[in-house]
Amino acid sequence: MATKKILTKKSLDFFEKYLNNAAPTGYEWEGQKIWMDYLKPYVDTFITDTYGTAVGVINPDAKFKVVIEGHSDEISWYVNYVSDNGLLYVIRNGGSDHQVAPSKWVNIHTKNGIVKGIFGWPAIHTRDKGKETPPKLDNIFIDIGAKDKEEVEKMGVHVGCVITYPDEFQVLNDDKFVCRAIDNRAGGFMIAEVARLLHENKKELPFGLYITNSVQEEIGLRGAEMITQTIKPNVAIITDVCHDTTTPMIDQKTQGHTEIGSGPVISYAPAVQNKLRERILDTAEAKKIPFQRMAASRATGTDTDAFAYSNGGVASALISLPLRYMHTTVETVHRDDVENVIKLIYETLLTIKEGETFSYFD
Repeated sequence: MATKKILTKKSLDFFEKYLNNAAPTGYEWEGQKIWMDYLKPYVDTFITDTYGTAVGVINPDAKFKVVIEGHSDEISWYVNYVSDNGLLYVIRNGGSDHQVAPSKWVNIHTKNGIVKGIFGWPAIHTRDKGKETPPKLDNIFIDIGAKDKEEVEKMGVHVGCVITYPDEFQVLNDDKFVCRAIDNRAGGFMIAEVARLLHENKKELPFGLYITNSVQEEIGLRGAEMITQTIKPNVAIITDVCHDTTTPMIDQKTQGHTEIGSGPVISYAPAVQNKLRERILDTAEAKKIPFQRMAASRATGTDTDAFAYSNGGVASALISLPLRYMHTTVETVHRDDVENVIKLIYETLLTIKEGETFSYFD
């Protein structure tokens, strides 16, 4: 495991297809189908729920249950208002960034398929140089080439249509993966790779493993909140992204120091169960997997919080993938970090014994 490259051409082809597919918050199911199709050879069965969370299960009859989890949704926009001259104004679906919108192409999802649009912006020549107006939620707008509201309606676009960016997967300088929605399509990819490795290496686990791809994280951890009540796990290891804080305009005294290429990031937070976290750290050191540390003041802001505080308390921990330019269309991660997160989750699972409580009082 230590020297062998984890990612294969087949797995990277899946990652690219999975990233390129649009799966905005509340509309994740097509992406979940792609994910489940890839995972199917490596699990015994699936669980799905009303809102679209998907779970691949190994050893479904085992009483002791361990979750490894990522979330499947991506930030997006909703059409909120159509002006008389056929322009669309938007509201956020998740933490979409108004500052990166101008001059971006968009896909507007309608019952009749995709309608293309562009976030327009006034030309530099027409703006007051002494009083520049920055992009804000109330002044960004989408142009779909319609002359008026009636033409917008004829094109099948209406209030409530969800809007995504079309930007697709690319590789930068051989080892950086760039795309929208790496937050957190990468999480679903990495936990699927853990399942693949367990299968290929013929590892028999003494517990039930629930490979969980939750929906609706971007609007408040909602999918995790629902599925943890269904699974009722004993242990949960969550993976999400965190910030590379080495790029310009980020204060490391506030945000901490984490960077791409330096390994998985292990969190310290009230929701993180200390004994489980120490198990992960011990595993990283024993297997010579590079890692970084991060502290959260109150909440982790990830699905870790939803799992930890459910069902009377579930031993939970967070392993993060450092990422540059979060919630833009050029989110960037390092191939080595992707492989090392997979490796760290895989190796940690192999240390967990049936019935472990991680209790501070044992």
